[in-house]
Amino acid sequence: MRYKLKKTLFICLLSLAIYTQAQETTGKKKPNLILIVADDLGYGDLGITGSKQIKTPNIDQLAKTGVFFSQGYVTSPVCAPSRAGFLTGVNQVKFGFDNNLGKNQPGFNPDFLGLPLDQRTIADYLKDLGYINGIIGKWHLGYEDHFHPLNRGFDEFWGYRGGGHDYFVADPHGEGYLAPIESNYKTTQKITYITDDKGDECVSFIKRHKEEPFFLYASFNAPHAPMQATPEDLKRYKNIKDQKRRTYAAMIHRLDVNIGRIINELANQDIRENTLIILISDNGGPVGVNASLNAPYRGAKGTLLEGGIRIPFLINWPGAISGGKIFKEPITSLDIAPTFIALAGGNIDHFEGKNLIPYLNEDKRILENRQLKWRFTVNAAIREGAWKLIRLPDRLPQLYNLEKDISEKNNVVLEHLDKTQELLKKLGNWDLNLPHPVFLEGPKWRKRQVDKYDWNYQLTQPEVNKP
Repeated sequence: MRYKLKKTLFICLLSLAIYTQAQETTGKKKPNLILIVADDLGYGDLGITGSKQIKTPNIDQLAKTGVFFSQGYVTSPVCAPSRAGFLTGVNQVKFGFDNNLGKNQPGFNPDFLGLPLDQRTIADYLKDLGYINGIIGKWHLGYEDHFHPLNRGFDEFWGYRGGGHDYFVADPHGEGYLAPIESNYKTTQKITYITDDKGDECVSFIKRHKEEPFFLYASFNAPHAPMQATPEDLKRYKNIKDQKRRTYAAMIHRLDVNIGRIINELANQDIRENTLIILISDNGGPVGVNASLNAPYRGAKGTLLEGGIRIPFLINWPGAISGGKIFKEPITSLDIAPTFIALAGGNIDHFEGKNLIPYLNEDKRILENRQLKWRFTVNAAIREGAWKLIRLPDRLPQLYNLEKDISEKNNVVLEHLDKTQELLKKLGNWDLNLPHPVFLEGPKWRKRQVDKYDWNYQLTQPEVNKP
């Protein structure tokens, strides 16, 4: 008990010291908070994660001057439930959001087809703490008005309600990828290239709110399908022979450019030192769909293999966090909400996740051996220490030791039956206490997800193609 009290006191004092340092450096009491989310980004498709083909200087610089988490996870291998998790700080399966958001299925009430109204978002908490909150881009947490971001703590919205969008065309009367762009603070302009348009709106938000603490959710859809890039960006990657891969690389380039614009505007407004940035992908790359690469990890979007849930994850705050570090302990996107809310002065005792800031300037392994769990439609998984177990409906469980087998090539379930039974029991007990899903996606997706466990995945980086 005395040890726990000492550890708690140490964390509190360290957090206070970092907070005080930031105050002295920046002259502002509360930091600005930016969450940048890429969509369907492959783990291996950034310079910082080893890509030899795709250049991402702005993202790489954020990582090199901040902290890169080499074992960063999201709570779901697909878009909507992943976002429901990190925007609430609650594992989304605990409120029945363990399917992707699509059309309503027979037997379900469409009024519940979205983020449950009793769940508070980061924006809800931060609004109570004096922040102005803006979302630019993709929502994908409910199409109906009662799920709208302006009813979920956000003050400003420029974007669309669905899960993807055409990069060149928006139709005022369109649906799906051609849905209209909505905005409550301006008359929406005709889109040019939507990644650039989102960059414009992020820069505008920073300019308009530089004098007050703000939370900006920069929700990009790149490099999610449809695969569309500008002609000039395609020329930049003309040496990549595969057309889809070339387009994908060009889309990531344009994403990186606009992330650079966000960083530069913070510097232009003299608020860079007082702004914390977290950058993640909402899930792993879907591989065949957009030609992404999750190397060195096996798996893809829709699976609970590492390629579906381990994502590029970095934090950067020059006013308070020493840069140039790689944090090697497992963290989760559930840590984002408590980190932001704690820095804003809120209480985080009820969150499952951790405030990451006290750990980042120390060599303490306080987060070691966290137990992480996932449930997604018919798949479930648990990670405890180096061991990870995946439970599927049509085969024996899969057990991997990630310290020895990061690519999950060797299923050792039969060699370690005691460990298998132990983890199955823990996963099953957790699963039995979860609520029923509040909606389902179509059954065709479940078969596709299970099939992906049998695919062959590229686990090494391709060389730069030559003409």
